[in-house]
Amino acid sequence: MWQPGHVVSSATADPRPRTSVPCVEVTFRPVTVDDFGLLARWLAEPHVARWWAHETTPEAVERDFGPTARGEEPNEDLIASVDGRPLGLCQRSFWHAYPDEVAEYAPFVLVPPDAMTIDYLVGDPADVGQGLGTAIVRALAADTLAVHQDCGQLLVPVAAGNVASQRVLLRAGFVFTTIARTAPDNPVDPPEHRVHRRLRS
Repeated sequence: MWQPGHVVSSATADPRPRTSVPCVEVTFRPVTVDDFGLLARWLAEPHVARWWAHETTPEAVERDFGPTARGEEPNEDLIASVDGRPLGLCQRSFWHAYPDEVAEYAPFVLVPPDAMTIDYLVGDPADVGQGLGTAIVRALAADTLAVHQDCGQLLVPVAAGNVASQRVLLRAGFVFTTIARTAPDNPVDPPEHRVHRRLRS
């Protein structure tokens, strides 16, 4: 049985052949300043940089992750570990903690006050393509709904070209909702996001 902050993913395979998900223990803990070097390495990996388009200098990592690590931002940055090994970064927040984001998506999708969003990456390319991302996202969704009892749903936009991330969400119990034409994280991408939703019940 999973507990908040200590999540066991009892994953089952999707009927499609490429969706086998390992049964692993997934745990989460808050990012600290001691993790910044690890985050910089992960963010510099080509498969991550393609979609996150994040600066990886020590100054940039401190700028973007330091406030949350110090409790100055209304979001959570989490290290996801699989069977005790740090494997990826997860983020979550309530949509309405960031009104500009709500305003950007409001023309395309209803964003209720109880909606949260998540983001995620698997850092090491050797861990990609093994179903571990799906295991992490399933566990993250369950943990988020357990920890945040006032969260009624998860609403997650993904760049339209990021098919792998969309596939992860679908395998993790999310449902495609709509297309939102909003600014991309990486300027090489078109302004189009596919929005996925998962309800509490």
